Amino acid sequence: MSRSTPQASGRRLEDSIAWAVRNADGVVAIGLALTVALLDVTDKGFDEDNDIVSGAILLVLAALVYGSLTERRRRMADLRAATAGTSRAIEDLAMVRTLAGPEVGLAHEQARRSTARWVFKGGTGTYLRAVTLPECVREAQRQRRSLSMKIDIVNPADDRVCEAYARFRRTFGHEDTGGWTLERTRKESYATVLAASWHRQRLDTLEIDVHLSSVAPALRFDLSDTCLIITQDDPRRVSLYVERGRPLYDYYVTELHLSREQAVKLDLREATPLGDEPTVDEVRRLLERLGLPLPASFTDRDVGDVIDKALHAEDPYRR
Repeated sequence: MSRSTPQASGRRLEDSIAWAVRNADGVVAIGLALTVALLDVTDKGFDEDNDIVSGAILLVLAALVYGSLTERRRRMADLRAATAGTSRAIEDLAMVRTLAGPEVGLAHEQARRSTARWVFKGGTGTYLRAVTLPECVREAQRQRRSLSMKIDIVNPADDRVCEAYARFRRTFGHEDTGGWTLERTRKESYATVLAASWHRQRLDTLEIDVHLSSVAPALRFDLSDTCLIITQDDPRRVSLYVERGRPLYDYYVTELHLSREQAVKLDLREATPLGDEPTVDEVRRLLERLGLPLPASFTDRDVGDVIDKALHAEDPYRR
C-alpha cells in the first residue's frame, strides 16, 4: 500500500487552504451554522423541542452550503481540465506553421542537413530528383553515415492513375508548370525509378525503396528526422511545416507507412548495373529486370528524355 510523500501532503494542504480562501463566505456560513446548531441541540437551558428543531434546520442548511461548495469545487476542477486541454490544443496548432515563397526551400534545406531518413509521397518526384535525393546523398557522403529513403509515386505502368494525375495538374496547375499529359507523367515517374537505382549503386550506405501507387495525390509530403513539410504543385500556394514530436507528425508517419503498404514495391536489389551516363539499352534492361518495362511506344528518344529527367532534372521552383 503506497504512502503519501511529504511533498504530496504539502500540496494537498496548500490546495485546501486555497480552496477555503476562495470560498470564505461559504466556509464562514458553515462554521456559524454548525456552531449555533450544536449549541441549540446540546444546551440544556433552552426550550428542548424548539432548540432541537432550530438546530436541525441549521444543520440541514450547513449541509446544503457544504454541498454547494463541493459542487462549485467540482465545476472549477472541470473548468481547469477543459482549459488545460484547450491550451494543449493551441500549443499543438502553434507548432503547425505556414511557409511561403523562399521559406519552403529553406525549410527543405535545413531538414536535409542532418537527417538519416527521408520519406516522400507525391506525384512523380520532380523536386525529389532535382534537389532532395542528390543533396541528401551528398550530405550522407560528406558525413560518412547511412541514409534511408522511401519514395511513393504514381505507377508509370498504370495509365489510369497517370492520366488522373496529368488531368489534376492541368486543372489546378499554373502557367509555369508546362503541359502535363499521360506521356509526360509516365516519363517523370520512370525517371524517379531510374534516379533511385542510379544513386543506390553509387552509395553503399543508401537504403532506398520505391513504391508505386495507383492513387493520384493532391499534396506532396516530405518527412525527415526533424519535420514534416506538406507542399502543393503550385509554389505560390501556402505550404505547411510540422515539427517532429507534435501529434500531426506522428499521425503522418503512420499514414505514409499505410500508403506504402498498399502500393507496389520495387526490389531495387534486382537492378542491373548503370553507367555514370546510362545508355538507352541499360535503362531498358534495368526497368525490364525490375518488372516495370517501358511501353512499346517509347522510342530511344523517349528513353533519352527519361535519362535526362532522372540525372539532370532542374529545380522546378528555381526562379
